[in-house]
Amino acid sequence: MFNDFYAKDTSKKVRAIKRAQGQAGEHLTKPPYGYIVSPTDKRQWIVDEEAAAVVKRIFDLCIGGKGPMQIAKILKEDKVPTAKAYYAEKKGKALPENPYNWKDSTIVGILERMDYCGHTVNFKSYSKSHKLKKRIPTTKEQQAIFFNTHEAIVEDAVFERVQELRANKRRPTKAERQGLFSGLVYCADCGSKLHFATCRSFNGSQDHYRCAKYKSNTGSCTAHFIREEVLKQIVWSRIFDVTALFFDDIMAFHEMMYAQRSAETEKEMKRRKREVGQAKKRIVELDRTFKRIYEDDISGAISHDRFLKLSAEYEAEQRELEEKVKADQQEVDTYEQNKSDFDSFAAIIRKYVGIKELTPAIVNEFIKKIIVHAPEKVDGKRVQKVDIVFNFVGELNFLSASQPKQQGA
Repeated sequence: MFNDFYAKDTSKKVRAIKRAQGQAGEHLTKPPYGYIVSPTDKRQWIVDEEAAAVVKRIFDLCIGGKGPMQIAKILKEDKVPTAKAYYAEKKGKALPENPYNWKDSTIVGILERMDYCGHTVNFKSYSKSHKLKKRIPTTKEQQAIFFNTHEAIVEDAVFERVQELRANKRRPTKAERQGLFSGLVYCADCGSKLHFATCRSFNGSQDHYRCAKYKSNTGSCTAHFIREEVLKQIVWSRIFDVTALFFDDIMAFHEMMYAQRSAETEKEMKRRKREVGQAKKRIVELDRTFKRIYEDDISGAISHDRFLKLSAEYEAEQRELEEKVKADQQEVDTYEQNKSDFDSFAAIIRKYVGIKELTPAIVNEFIKKIIVHAPEKVDGKRVQKVDIVFNFVGELNFLSASQPKQQGA
């Protein structure tokens, strides 16, 4: 009994120390694959260039449309040592029986780890008792994130894009062909995804996308049918137009991009900034007021009932202001982030100047979402509108407004 009490008490003290360290932004775990402990500061992580190159490659392969299992297969074929084999070789120990046997679960763990962006994420798991070794994952709300604590291996934008792609997993087809736009195409009417349809008897030009809620005309939506070859031409044409306009006059492109953000939105953001500042001042003022009435209550200057009533009113007002500040500040931050995203989009354009054909990497870096409308008959011809939403900058209305609706086959 005393031994158990001692173990429990020790565990409680260790947890308290670890909690304090974690809340202070210190690393609570060993550095992940791609980082090593700094020889001059044991609390600091530095980049392990050799392993970091593999981590970057894994993220690039995911952007290029490869799933965890495919990435693991590629690394195995290229005889890239696993993390375990890499560390064993570094320490001069015996290598595992199969030093290139990458697992898809390992790839998933790397792709989902925010630490590679240069941020420290603490309290990702916990144990119920000192007697149990099993770790239970925590929710994102329970985690503590400290930004820019060490050198990044992967850019934030790349990490976020990978998470979006991972959320839209692409299922392999029996024909062993994968849709170039799978997970990116949505129905304009019901908002569902358009599923990629193919089979072994198709020659490729027959591959198409149709609304998930169509179900052979028995569902709640129409087919919104569009061939992949047609969609390729539309997307390639739109990317080509964006690139041409960018290099023709970068300043004009910049101005037109921001011009599509209405003047009303700009005024709204300025108003919210002003209200956030006023609300913060009022919150500080309420703190001082609460302190003053508390002292009046102690000294007897006001009755205790009066104090309770006033304090309840002030606390309710303060809570309401804090919620408003949080919501408004988030809107302002998002707007400011969108304004700074031009540089990120410009970097993608420069990276893929003069593209001859679309690849999964190009599509995933350029395109965030494709919205397909129901086809219409215009002068006896099938006409179909397709909206392209780009990463970082959204839908470029000034570009699409000047183009006719696309014709489908």
